[in-house]
Amino acid sequence: MRTFHSLTERELLALAISLEEEDARVYDDFAEGLKETYPAAAEEFRRLRAEEDGHRHRLLELYRRRFGEHIPLVRRQDVRGFVRRRPTWLVRPLGLKAVRKQAATMEAETKRFYEAAARRATDAGTRQLLGDLAEEERKHVHTAGELGQSEESREETATAGKRLFVLQVIQPGLAGLMDGSVSTLAPLFAAAFTTLDSVKTFLVGLAASLGAGISMGFAEALSDDGSLTGRGRPWVRGSICGLMTALGGLGHTMPYLISNVHTATAVAIGVVIVELLVIAWVRHRYMDTPLWSAVVQVVLGGALVFLTGVLIGHAH
Repeated sequence: MRTFHSLTERELLALAISLEEEDARVYDDFAEGLKETYPAAAEEFRRLRAEEDGHRHRLLELYRRRFGEHIPLVRRQDVRGFVRRRPTWLVRPLGLKAVRKQAATMEAETKRFYEAAARRATDAGTRQLLGDLAEEERKHVHTAGELGQSEESREETATAGKRLFVLQVIQPGLAGLMDGSVSTLAPLFAAAFTTLDSVKTFLVGLAASLGAGISMGFAEALSDDGSLTGRGRPWVRGSICGLMTALGGLGHTMPYLISNVHTATAVAIGVVIVELLVIAWVRHRYMDTPLWSAVVQVVLGGALVFLTGVLIGHAH
């Protein structure tokens, strides 16, 4: 996987062409999925698709003039820093609110790409076109966020900047909280049932929580430099992820400061239940996951890891 800053101008233009092709296809899918229930919004997505096709033609003309007919295949998944998208064909039926949010986020990301690419361009014509496209994508951000939106639902749709703020703070924090709350269950409860000693169990939980926090923090910081996605400074994002990972593990480790290991274990199990329900609620609130589905996924995963620790602890 390449970094954005390692791309040549030829590769930047090839990537821009690929992005416009993908966005046009996504808008076509949106229009097809909404035509029965929201025909006006479907028509707006067809119009956006036509504009994306126009962007692609302008990019192709510039590319041919500068580099000839062969266009290298450079895709978003080949370059570090893009937001991962869920394939549209997996989501049926399409909800207008979810589509608005995805479309506005797509346009905001593409706008940031054009702004970053324009700053790197040394050819005047390329710089001008990329700058013009960034401005047109900025207008698309507003258009996408307003599609089919009534006065009653206007407050439900945040701006694209706020959605990207979710990617900067909520997403790394949630990833850390999930990892810290779930991954530390097995070593903690295995230690509790093996040693029957609160102090030793606390030390195991403390080591597991801090170790997981450091590991997750570095992994998040190195995963994306934030230049294209607007996800913010990588080390800030990594710090958020690492801190929440450590807190997720420490939450059910702290009860083992109680000297009676059986009482401590009972309290720790209660804390785990609360942690998993909080994670499920955050996924529902900010990640558009149905509440019941989020509860089942999180609780099932936590229960399996907890049972793993119990079984290993009783195997000594």
